Amino acid sequence: MSDTVKQFDEYRARMNEKILGQDNLVLKRLFSLDTATYAEGALSSSTKEMLGLVASMVLRCDDCVKYHLKKCFELGVTTPEMFEIFAVANIVGGTIVIPHTRRAVEFWEELHH
Repeated sequence: MSDTVKQFDEYRARMNEKILGQDNLVLKRLFSLDTATYAEGALSSSTKEMLGLVASMVLRCDDCVKYHLKKCFELGVTTPEMFEIFAVANIVGGTIVIPHTRRAVEFWEELHH
């Protein structure tokens, strides 16, 4: 695992622990709902993660993009599939998504090292 991926994972885990450690019912329910949304159902988890990735790119949330890239990687999404996902995100979101695509490609490559 590259240092970039490791740092992202460690930061996310540390901050989630702080957030959930506050015992706020609304935040706990939101986190739980988020987890449940990506579970296997009529759509596979990988399809849901790909949808989440497109939405995150269009909304321009780099942390969300990294999260969904990592989940897609873990679920076996291929590089050719990833570039089709990037294409959909750029068509839906427009050229403002291009910088996020650059960072997404960089993180995708980090996941492979």
